[in-house]
Amino acid sequence: MSQTWTAEQILALAPDASSAKNGKGLAAKQKWNNIGRRERILWGECQGSGANPYRTQIDLGEPAFKCSCPSRKFPCKHGLGLFLLFANEIGLFVEVDAPDWVQAWLNSRQQRQEKKQQKAQTPVDLAAQAKRRAARETKVTAGVEELQRWLGDLVRQGLAIAQDRDYSFWEQPAARMVDAQAPGLARYLREMAGIAHSGPGWTERLLQKSSQLHLLLSAYQQIDRLPKPLQADIHTQIGWSVSEEELLAQAATQEVKAIADDWAVLGQRDEVEDKLRIRRVWLRGERSHQRSLMLLFAHGTQPFTTVVLPGTVMTATLVFYESAHPLRAIIRERTAETRVIAQTDGFESILANLVIYTTALSQMPWIERYPMGLQAVIPQQQEDRWILRESDGQYLPVARSFDRMWEVCAWAGGGAIGVFGEWNGRELYPCSIWVEERLIVL
Repeated sequence: MSQTWTAEQILALAPDASSAKNGKGLAAKQKWNNIGRRERILWGECQGSGANPYRTQIDLGEPAFKCSCPSRKFPCKHGLGLFLLFANEIGLFVEVDAPDWVQAWLNSRQQRQEKKQQKAQTPVDLAAQAKRRAARETKVTAGVEELQRWLGDLVRQGLAIAQDRDYSFWEQPAARMVDAQAPGLARYLREMAGIAHSGPGWTERLLQKSSQLHLLLSAYQQIDRLPKPLQADIHTQIGWSVSEEELLAQAATQEVKAIADDWAVLGQRDEVEDKLRIRRVWLRGERSHQRSLMLLFAHGTQPFTTVVLPGTVMTATLVFYESAHPLRAIIRERTAETRVIAQTDGFESILANLVIYTTALSQMPWIERYPMGLQAVIPQQQEDRWILRESDGQYLPVARSFDRMWEVCAWAGGGAIGVFGEWNGRELYPCSIWVEERLIVL
């Protein structure tokens, strides 16, 4: 295997800072016994506090991890340590036959994949599905009408009153939307509650969010007259969800598009809502030039079910959720081999990125975040905030919540670098940078 891994790529998989720190401490050959390798599979035993050593295994194809330690973190410090040791001292990993405990793990993973495929092929009770959908449509329609009246009252009174209202002003209609089986509308209201107390410029941001909500409610009330892909977007915004099994079944009948390509993993961003961990992974097809978003969820300390490594290219077939501007996708199948990103194909000027973004927004008006790859920008401060400036003076503001700009400046060394990040229409949140022909995950 010719893959060259970097510490930045591996540590980007760490669930938290302490796991990354402890993983680096375990990346030493004296910590490990019975190290081995078979094609894309690595394994080793690390002596911990228990009587028996912890057995750690990695499938480099995804990568996927397994460890016998009691940690609920994924990957655990042992998985990170073994991975870092492989990156630093690949010669220690000699090709040998896999021991029984490694083979048992591989067999169990194969069985899970086969069950997943069988589930995707199980016939759906279309009549029962249609009945459930009709019942939900009735509840949602009533909720939409109620929320439209509430929003109209808010606008008539003036958005300025929003700062004088307590949390219950927003939570009561939000709870009503949950009862109406429209959780997406409840999320809009809770976001609006936060905007009202978000500092300077809040009125403009609240007006924008209110306008998006009004457009969504109005679109739902005439949804039957709209194109089918836009109907799917409206249902998604309202709170309907499509399971992976349903999506794969739709792909089998070519109802949604599937693209086979080499996908460059340009960046990822993790967030936490209550106890739910959310990971957004951004990709771009090398031949199709298709932008893609993988949205992953995990509760508490549970692992994400899919792992991809920023800074690498994977050969895979992605299936896209139906949309007027398809972006979100899942992996249907991928090969075991990955490689390091060799060039920043798709990184463009600020103006070119904004044209692409506005075109996407005209197709699907409720886009919250959009991937942007800036080709050559210089990080610098302007008054009280950071910006990314091109040589011709064009610039984009950096998100105030991003707190690693001094580190970005150090990498840039006063020169121009490539930056990949999430654009929300107002500011860019950097996820990775391109310096000296390599992608560095932030």
